[in-house]
Amino acid sequence: MATVTFEKATRIYPGSDHPAVDKLDLEIADGEFLVLVGPSGCGKSTSLRMLAGLEEVNSGRIYIGDKDVTDMTPKDRDIAMVFQNYALYPHMTVAQNMGFALKIAGTPKDEIDKRVKEAARILDLEPYLDRKPKALSGGQRQRVAMGRAIVRQPQVFLMDEPLSNLDAKLRVQTRTQIASLQRRLGITTVYVTHDQTEALTMGDRIAVLKDGILQQVGTPREMYESPANSFVAGFIGSPAMNIGKWHLEGDRATFGDASFQLPPETAAKVTDKDNKSIIVGFRPENLELTAEHDPNSIPIKVSLVEELGSDAYVYGAVAGHDREKETFGSGDGSEQVVVRIPPIDVPKADEIVHCRLKEGSGYFFHAETGQAL
Repeated sequence: MATVTFEKATRIYPGSDHPAVDKLDLEIADGEFLVLVGPSGCGKSTSLRMLAGLEEVNSGRIYIGDKDVTDMTPKDRDIAMVFQNYALYPHMTVAQNMGFALKIAGTPKDEIDKRVKEAARILDLEPYLDRKPKALSGGQRQRVAMGRAIVRQPQVFLMDEPLSNLDAKLRVQTRTQIASLQRRLGITTVYVTHDQTEALTMGDRIAVLKDGILQQVGTPREMYESPANSFVAGFIGSPAMNIGKWHLEGDRATFGDASFQLPPETAAKVTDKDNKSIIVGFRPENLELTAEHDPNSIPIKVSLVEELGSDAYVYGAVAGHDREKETFGSGDGSEQVVVRIPPIDVPKADEIVHCRLKEGSGYFFHAETGQAL
């Protein structure tokens, strides 16, 4: 086991003048499960491949433990990688696939058998050791790929979207297996995904990347409750946070027919550079129903209601949004607002429901920089 350190690590692909990963500073503790997450093209897989030795580091350093591995070949780094494609040898049995790397390394047969059987026991693969990959389900094949990494007993696991090829139900089941397995083995793990639900449910900490730049690192709870900027706020959470630019009229934020008073400490932090605007965000659970005459009312015209038994989700748009140049909603550029309400007296389509921010809730960011106020 070992720590992993990126020290201003940068990767610029040939022919590009923009770094795919730009001065990445990141420390991963011994035994930690860290998830790299972000949209397509943000640099998360490139960061992982730099750590694996599959991509050149143009500047900066990478350390595994106290060892500088920046210029080492992949085979000398003592890492094991699991990809989204299982890449199993079709002519080999499960046991032969899992032990192949050890065989190539000249490990004694008795030791290979011992490690393969131990990994199979951990992964519930014991009944399948003599089967070929074509006789396995997708989830079982992915577990074999995991087993192949485990038997090597590396210092660091690297996982590049290992669940992408599984169906939704199997993905949920397998992600819990991977998370509990990592905690049992205690091996430092760097896991790449574009699925922020995976990130929130699996990682000890999450690192969010955008355009090759690290935006924020923290625990799932910290990322959800205290996003550093409007990008992280809108990216982390499902359903996504309702977020967009509102006007400032004194200490009140307005958008369409909605208006509410900002907390005094928030209003005081707005600067002239924000040009009388503020980015407002609230999660579906941050709102509560209120009366139409409430001075802090946010009226929402309902388009659809999803009743889920214990909760109901109202989908709609802020009344008067069509008068605005900016958009406000759940997701990038969306005008659809999502609100979670109790499943009592559920509104109908085209009704107007009046909501207000619960006390102490809501997220506010500088209109100019997107940084949290």
